[in-house]
Amino acid sequence: MKIEKRIALVTGGSRGIGRAIAVRLSGTGAYVFIGYIDNRKAASETLRIIRNKGGNGEICRFDVSNFEATQEAIKNIVEKKGRIDILVNNAAVSISSIILRAKENDWDTTININLKGTFNCCKSVSKYMVKQRWGRIVNISSVVAEGGNAGQVCYSASKAGVLGVTKSLAKELGARNICVNAVAPGFIETDMTASLPGKSKEKIIDSIPLSRIGTPYDIAGVVAFLVSRDADYITGQIINVCGGLYI
Repeated sequence: MKIEKRIALVTGGSRGIGRAIAVRLSGTGAYVFIGYIDNRKAASETLRIIRNKGGNGEICRFDVSNFEATQEAIKNIVEKKGRIDILVNNAAVSISSIILRAKENDWDTTININLKGTFNCCKSVSKYMVKQRWGRIVNISSVVAEGGNAGQVCYSASKAGVLGVTKSLAKELGARNICVNAVAPGFIETDMTASLPGKSKEKIIDSIPLSRIGTPYDIAGVVAFLVSRDADYITGQIINVCGGLYI
């Protein structure tokens, strides 16, 4: 699934799922911009891994929840490379709390980064992709967008919104050869899940038909497929990557 000479932006690319996606896309031949907001060291480590594997790219600092900053960052990418072909909206936060304890700021922060950030990036790249009549957008959602999860009202709502953005945008942009899809990870081994107690993890694993926790590279492989020519006739779809957790 080679995608040589494509220019890609992966938001939240400094670690976890974002890092795995950035490394995987680079391995297929894309020049990857690694989006980050505050952890320059981690973003630079992603770039180091990419270069050690023979790929190339650069780090790109901006806040996806800031519309003007997002527009400027993507404009700079196009000015540097002449185009932008692939957008992976991965930047996200997860603030867990039952609604009786949730704060208004928890809601605002989660929606602003997870949902508004997706909108900001999609809107900013769309005008370039429409002009070049080619593009691939992959939005990272979650299985809780459809299944829900106690203690994650804010997160579930934001990720459900991402699905609505995905389906509507696929209908808007399809005629210009722009495919828009979503990947919904299940329980994936990342920094967000590393703090869970062993017994909690065992209980989750018992509910997964494939009997294991997913890895960031399980997600990266699906994203790489969706942005390749092998997926030219796939748009508006939500791909659950959860080991069968939701069937």
